[in-house]
Amino acid sequence: MSTLKVGAIRGVSASSDAVTVANDGTCTANITNNLSNRNLIINGAMQVAQRGTSSSSTNGIGCVDRFHNIRSGHDEEPTQAQHALTSSDTGPYGEGFRFSFHVTNGNQSSGAGTNDYMSMRYKIEAQDLANSGWNYTSTSSFITFSFWIKSSVAQNFYGYIKTTDGTDQRYAYETGSLTADTWTKITKTIPGNSNLQFDSTNLQGLEIYLSQFWGTAFTDSGVSLNTWGAYASGTRMPDNTSTWWTTNDATLEITGVQLEVGSVATDFEHRSFGQELELCKRYFYRWNKTGSSRYTFSGGYQSHNDNGFIDVNFSPEMRAAPTVGSFTTANITSFSFGTLNPECAVGVGSANQAGSAARIASAIDFSAEL
Repeated sequence: MSTLKVGAIRGVSASSDAVTVANDGTCTANITNNLSNRNLIINGAMQVAQRGTSSSSTNGIGCVDRFHNIRSGHDEEPTQAQHALTSSDTGPYGEGFRFSFHVTNGNQSSGAGTNDYMSMRYKIEAQDLANSGWNYTSTSSFITFSFWIKSSVAQNFYGYIKTTDGTDQRYAYETGSLTADTWTKITKTIPGNSNLQFDSTNLQGLEIYLSQFWGTAFTDSGVSLNTWGAYASGTRMPDNTSTWWTTNDATLEITGVQLEVGSVATDFEHRSFGQELELCKRYFYRWNKTGSSRYTFSGGYQSHNDNGFIDVNFSPEMRAAPTVGSFTTANITSFSFGTLNPECAVGVGSANQAGSAARIASAIDFSAEL
């Protein structure tokens, strides 16, 4: 067999021959990673923001789908936003990224308290890890976590990965010292461990944290980096500097977040906006997003008298039976969604004004977030 070396192919280690050619002309691609469906992160390019492009009051997901920003002990609310990148964002923009998940600090005038914290967070279903192909109980099997990051403050940031099936485990990592206002690509290769467990369920299996600050009630100077250990609230990561937290209006932003099976960080798996939106709708769906009046009620047959019914069908099916956000109605009373399933929601109420149609008069949020 002869060997023909060709240019790099996505998913192929740079040290391997991408294609081998037999004497009869048969070509074989030597690919050790799937070319598609590699990225276990949904919306890692920050394209989808069903809730809106910014929020200054949300503890959790406020704009960019699937990405949380959590905080406590703050004196002024931070702002999270879907931030548009430009050609001046050297690094990610050249790799096709047009948005980031961007957090602006408030003015934390009381300084860094022991119980203060702020952190970006992402959650993954247990079944997505269990069925990923990662032999997670083996130390010779790996996942690779990569992302772009930019901070307005020059410092080292810590994060940790936490498993939530079986006995909780924690893997702490660091970005290394970042140069202020400069995009940096971070890559972490993470081995399996015999203590890891992922059940094949739609419940939470893994949390990924990239943290702006955790007070000393949550950290410990003895925590080792880049190794698995039992999770405890007070030993999430090593003690971290408070520079970003105590700098008024400091910013931190990320994009190009990818988690994949294997020991090599492959090129980011860009998916279309439509693909990412469908994946996000499993966890959050804004029905009637323009807020216009929807005349969608049915009913009125004798056994139901003047009741009106509305069905909202979820496509794709949501992760679990969702919760319902606040909304407004017109010409109908006592309306509620009494039936909530992953595939649909059924609401019922009583029409109250002759000659005027009962209607939904706003958007309705359905959430099945982890």
